[in-house]
Amino acid sequence: MSQPADDQPEDAPLPPVLKASVHDVRHFAALLRGVNFVNRATVTVIKAGLVVVVEEARTLLATAYIFSHVFDEYTYNFESTEVPQDSQTSDPEDVGVAFEIPLNTLIECLNIFGTAGSTSAANTTSKHKKWKRAGEDSDPEEDDDARGRRQSNGTGAKGIDSYFGSAAEKGTGMRMTYAGSGYPLTLLIAEDAAGPTTTCEITTYEPEPNLELPFESERMLVSMLLYSSWLRDALSELDPSCDKLTFIGNPPPVTNGKQRQQPGNTNAPMLRIQAAGTFGSTEMDYPNDRDVLETFECTRPVSFSYRFGHISRALRALQSSSKTSLRIDDEGLLSLQFLMPLPGPKAEGTSEAFIEFRCLALDELDE
Repeated sequence: MSQPADDQPEDAPLPPVLKASVHDVRHFAALLRGVNFVNRATVTVIKAGLVVVVEEARTLLATAYIFSHVFDEYTYNFESTEVPQDSQTSDPEDVGVAFEIPLNTLIECLNIFGTAGSTSAANTTSKHKKWKRAGEDSDPEEDDDARGRRQSNGTGAKGIDSYFGSAAEKGTGMRMTYAGSGYPLTLLIAEDAAGPTTTCEITTYEPEPNLELPFESERMLVSMLLYSSWLRDALSELDPSCDKLTFIGNPPPVTNGKQRQQPGNTNAPMLRIQAAGTFGSTEMDYPNDRDVLETFECTRPVSFSYRFGHISRALRALQSSSKTSLRIDDEGLLSLQFLMPLPGPKAEGTSEAFIEFRCLALDELDE
């Protein structure tokens, strides 16, 4: 008599918790670099994607939200996970599974062929010289064209090509798996299916509790959405010797006659950034212009200062972002959210990945 299909042997291995693949790792690598200022990172795998968290000095918390559609294939087997007893929810899809990993090692593995450094070149031809294959004597560019024609005729993109792309596709492909607690994070990396492949096993660790900096919208005093280029240019030009960065916000000018600014603040800028250091100070004012500030809300005049060294940690994520959301609550907790545009056309119903930095304000005694 045949055994029922659902009657599995007790020692049958469970499917891996995570299985993901992507044809070009550049966007994935850029998201990881955006929070790569501390080597040890906590990665949480959930159905919606990956959440990568790092912290510094119990003051700065950075989180990269990498949604599942960033990958070409993404499978989370929550049946393989165990819900912690102290969890407030019984749904493994929401709880996820977490592990710590040396972030530098993961990024170096992704860039093992030297082609994971730029996301802006996702749709351009790479200058990286590809490995020569047996029997190739003609010009590599001609070979790529010929392979492209073979693909268009339906003779390519089979087997492992479905994970790494064909030889005509430039870039580094990756297949990533994680079997669960105690197992390494395994990466299979290749430039294309016909070239060399590399298998990397990265040791994972039990996660330690991260700093919690909840941002409550009802306590928010300042909220704005601005184009990243304006903030990027301002911060990039500051002297690295600066010690302190101060964000000053004022309610917008009265336009409907129902609100009035406080006396003496009629000419105050809506947003001012002050940088102070050993060699002096710098002030940058942002005008009430939709080309600069897409949205702006401020309930009352506010001024909070932060360590410039902490804010500068966000520059790498800022460089790759298109828009920035800046929010400050009544205790000075700063939230910077950077929208990281996907390379190529955006699929309907998908959200772009983003990176968030939360930073505590300096105490008056620290200033």
